Amino acid sequence: MTGFRDLRRNHDFTALWVGQTVSELGSALSVFVFPLLTYALTGSTLLAATAGAMDLLGTALSVLPGGLLADRVHRRLVMRSAAAAGALLYASLVVAGVLGALTVPHVFAVALLTGVCSGVFAPAEMSAVRSVVPTEQLPTALSQQQARQHVANLLGGPVGGLLYAVTRWLPFLVDAVSFAAAWVLLGRIRTDLAPAPRAEVTRRRARAELWEGVRYSWRQPLFRTLMLYSVGSNLTINAVFMAADLRLIQAGYPAWSIGLVGTAAGVCGILGALVAPRIIAALPTGRLTVLVAWSFVPLMVPLVFFNHPVAVIIALSTGVFLNPAGNAGMSSYRMAITPPELVGRVQSVGQFLSWSLIPAAPIVGGTLLALLGGPTTMAVLAGLAALVALVPTLSRSVRAVPRPVEWQGAGGGQRLRPGPEAGPAADGADGRALEPAGAPAGHA
Repeated sequence: MTGFRDLRRNHDFTALWVGQTVSELGSALSVFVFPLLTYALTGSTLLAATAGAMDLLGTALSVLPGGLLADRVHRRLVMRSAAAAGALLYASLVVAGVLGALTVPHVFAVALLTGVCSGVFAPAEMSAVRSVVPTEQLPTALSQQQARQHVANLLGGPVGGLLYAVTRWLPFLVDAVSFAAAWVLLGRIRTDLAPAPRAEVTRRRARAELWEGVRYSWRQPLFRTLMLYSVGSNLTINAVFMAADLRLIQAGYPAWSIGLVGTAAGVCGILGALVAPRIIAALPTGRLTVLVAWSFVPLMVPLVFFNHPVAVIIALSTGVFLNPAGNAGMSSYRMAITPPELVGRVQSVGQFLSWSLIPAAPIVGGTLLALLGGPTTMAVLAGLAALVALVPTLSRSVRAVPRPVEWQGAGGGQRLRPGPEAGPAADGADGRALEPAGAPAGHA
């Protein structure tokens, strides 16, 4: 496996990665500011929370059509169009702010539509990575993307709050500039990012093509298992973070100490992403996925007995450390074995299902805490995390995935195809669907 130094020599991946890093950091500023601005305009916590959810809603609504576009339309055009639209949308908030005409409907509309841009961009970006990065460099490339996400999550709140304190529209100006910069850098990609040639002479209806991606993901035992695991993992771990934060708030700990939980998780996520290529190279990819699935379970046990910021930081940050390696390793394998003409749709199906229950995580964590109290809530969530971890553990298709040196080297490093399609009994899991990597979105 090649390292970060080798990947930096890849001009097209560097342009893609730097452009999206700048854009993602800008988006993190705005996503943090949307609720603040809405509350300042209305005084309503409900509307502020709604503003925070609009971006995720837009992404969820558009990621499946985005996968279809990625397999139909030139991917550089898709990505640059999304970046240009984002720049214009955020610029409209800047103009409204300068004129003193910011309104809640305007904020909601921009939050929703920029979420749509993200949903359209994501499958095209993953398809582009598959085109510009050799198979042997995929784990490193996806590890680098994991680091990017953690940096954005780590800096988005503090920098966004600082810019917002200067003037309300300044974070949106920075975000508009970041999208414009991404548009420029995406134009520097030299690789032909046109979709893979179709076997069909005529193009089918959009619904049929979208269903093809769903059907392909469902028929692969490995993909079915990973999607189910991802849905359960995202719901459980995000609920754990929410419940842990709420318990600290109830106990009266100062806000700065509670904020350190997210900061520490972000730092550990970045460190985990930096060492992820070495971890991926050292362990069979399937076994690594099982290890990551179980990593949070023992770490949650102390939280049943201790409610202190230090205990929460140690437990949750340690759990986050392995996630980049687990995500990048199995995601690289999935991408390598997916037929090129289906990459966009398969990625979008996985992303849609993986994110589907994340909005419910705060509700689950808060409701359990209100009904059961802190210690029992943590015990229940630890038990739920163990049940989720059983999904990949009991799956032969997951456990059988070897080290990257084996699946990258097969066939001279060419794309592999999954084994014969099998029913749920052949997989060892229950066969219900949902997305790959299983990273706790927002924290991992």
